[in-house]
Formats: sequence, C-alpha cells, structure tokens
Amino acid sequence: MSEDRVLSIVTPGKVSLEIKDPVDPTALQQAKAILEELRPDNSPVVVKEKLLGVAQRLGDIPAESSYTVSSEACRAAFDGLADTERASLVNIHARVKAFAEAQRSAIQDMEMDIPGGKAGHTVTPCKVAGCYAPGGRYPLPSSVIMTVVTARAAGCETVLLASPKPAPITLAAAHIAGVDKMLCVGGAQAVAAMAYGVDTEIPRCDVLVGPGNKWVTAAKSIVNGHCGIDMLAGPSEVLVICDETASPAIVAADLIAQAEHDVVARAILLCTSQATLDAIDQQVASQLASLVEPNQSTAREAMKQSFAVNCGSIEECIELSDAIAPEHLEIQTQDATEVGKKCRNYGGLFLGEHAAEVLGDYGAGPNHTLPTGGTGRYTGGLSVFHFLRIQTWMRVDDPKASQSMVEDSVVMARLEGLEGHARAAEARRQT
Repeated sequence: MSEDRVLSIVTPGKVSLEIKDPVDPTALQQAKAILEELRPDNSPVVVKEKLLGVAQRLGDIPAESSYTVSSEACRAAFDGLADTERASLVNIHARVKAFAEAQRSAIQDMEMDIPGGKAGHTVTPCKVAGCYAPGGRYPLPSSVIMTVVTARAAGCETVLLASPKPAPITLAAAHIAGVDKMLCVGGAQAVAAMAYGVDTEIPRCDVLVGPGNKWVTAAKSIVNGHCGIDMLAGPSEVLVICDETASPAIVAADLIAQAEHDVVARAILLCTSQATLDAIDQQVASQLASLVEPNQSTAREAMKQSFAVNCGSIEECIELSDAIAPEHLEIQTQDATEVGKKCRNYGGLFLGEHAAEVLGDYGAGPNHTLPTGGTGRYTGGLSVFHFLRIQTWMRVDDPKASQSMVEDSVVMARLEGLEGHARAAEARRQT
C-alpha cells in the first residue's frame, strides 16, 4: 500500500463489522450522576433549580438565564433570516412534511371478522414528543426539521425541542417546524428534562428522539422504558458501492462529506474496479487538501478508520454491505436501482450518481435520522411510526357464534397450566 494513500485497502475477509455498543461506559456513569442530581430523592420530575444549576455549570446557559427560549424569539430568528436562507428552510420543511404525511397515510385503522364479532386496530399518536437537535461543532437546523415535523405529522399534541446554545437558524427551524416548548440545554440534562418533565413547566414526553453526543446517547439508554426512544445512535457512516462507471470525483466528495461529520465517522468504499478505486483515493487526497479547517482535520482523522475494498463482483459488494448494514448506502453503478433492490440492510438508500446522501441530509423528504453501527439489520430510520401506537381491540356481538374461540381457549389454557384462564373462558360458554 502506498504511504500517501488516504483510504486503507483491506481484503473482503478482513472487513471489520465494527458492531460496538453505542453507549460509552464513562459517559453512562456521568449521565447517571447528572440524572440523580436533577431528581434529588428520586423526584418524579426534574427540579427546575437543579436543572438551571447543571445547565449553568456545564456551559449551556449563562448565570441568571432561562433554560427555555420563547416562541417570540424563534419567530424573530425566522423573520431575521436572509431571503435565500428563509426560502431554503421553507422548501426543506415542505418536502419533509410531505414525506412524513405520506408515511402517516400509509397505515390506517382496520377491522376484520372473528367468530361472533369483530377485531381490529386503531392508529393513535403519542401525546407528547421530545426532540433533540445537536448543538456542538455545527448548528443542525435540519435535525430540528427532521424530528419535529415528523412528530407533528404523526399527530402529537405537544412537541418539545432541546438544543444547546441554539444558533439563530436553529431557532428559525423551531419556529417553522411548530415547536411548542424549546429548551436551550443539551446533553444528559436535556434528555432528563424531556423524559421526566420539569416541575410544572415542561410536561414529560412519551417518546424521545433525535441524535446527540455520547452523553445524550447514554442518557437515552437510561430513560428508555420510562419513555420510548427512537434509537441509540453511534458514529455516522457511509458506504459506497461503485464500479468502473462511477465518477471518482463525485464518490470522493461523498466520502469526505461523511468524514467531516466527526473524527469517529466512517467512510467505506466497495469497488469492483482497482483503477476506479485508485482514482477515487487520489480524488479524496486532492479534495481534502482544499477543504477548510477544522473540517479538513476532522475528515482526515475520520479517514484513519475508513477503508476501501476491491471486490471481485457486485454480488460480493452487496454481501459485504449487508454484513456491515451501513447508516447511508450509496449505489453508483450501472443499473443502480437493480443493485439497490438486492441490498437488504441499510438505514437510507441512495440510488445513482445524482442521489447524493447530502440531499437526504437536507430534506429531500426521507428522514436523515438513521440507524448506525449495524443496527440497520433489524430497524429503520426515524419516521412517523416512532410516534404512533398500533392499539388492537376486539368485541363479541354474538356469544353463540364465538363458541369455537371459547373452546379453543379452554383447551390451550389447560395445556399451559393456567386453570384460572380456562375457567374465565368457560364462563363464556353458552351450553
């Protein structure tokens, strides 16, 4: 391997799946301590004075400052945007809203006949949704749109948002998305505030969603069960499957776009052409050299755990990709749509050269909050379904016609050794 190569070359048999626990053990202990501090004597809610103290100590808010942002301030931030910025925000909001509403319409109430009656399900939203949008290195108004708009489309009555040190564009996104209560705190303290509620000011949420740092992830793992969560997100990742028809410059740009997210992000290349692979690596080196700081340093560090594989066939690419189950999967090959149909495990799929993953980041419609670290093997990205409950029901209108169910229940209950169950069924006999 050349010393100036950016992407390490590995053989298919040496590919590391990197399936790791997304919860950092040190962050977990720190998050537990924060949650205990916020809820002294196991208080059922977060104590406001404790939240203010933690938020001030950890740098979320200055002394003598509120932990919330008013709707008027969010509206003022929206009105204060440049026309081009406001137009982009409006356009992104409209596309994400349209997709989420289409998802919601895809599942409806239903009912069917059962012996002597009817059974069915109803689809109902949770009452209160809690959404988290990262602050950190870069403001992420797109995460505000992706989480809040989706909760709104699901029909949640109240939507909370937490984001530390929110930039004006974040406040503007909160306004257009329709946030009811905005908290300007982050980390474990924000998760606790939404999961448990704050005194009588902030209601506790039924479900809590959105990506965050390791303390957010750790805190979500703690409150899971007290409220629902979407997922425990790990480092971001992209995997590109390509052949000799791919544009090296475009593939390289997409790999770098992912790598600049974080020093622990991963960019993975699976290519059937050694010549194309080498050309992509050269483009990565060239494009990295002109990237601004601190993005360049971040991307270079991320490239250290990124890699490329020269595969013998597209089928081998698909097999490796399914084993990795990447957060983002790009297909830049001949017949990209057909190749994509053969892939099973991924968070989001981007078909063809022009379906850039960054377009998904910024509101083509599908949600950008996606499963990482191999969890795409069994779950999907954030959607309206995270805020919905499928509640089943049954009724018996004709007791005589229901007797086959009654007798089957008596038999099965005694096979399971549950005599009380059997007798409860027998009480419904009509003979």
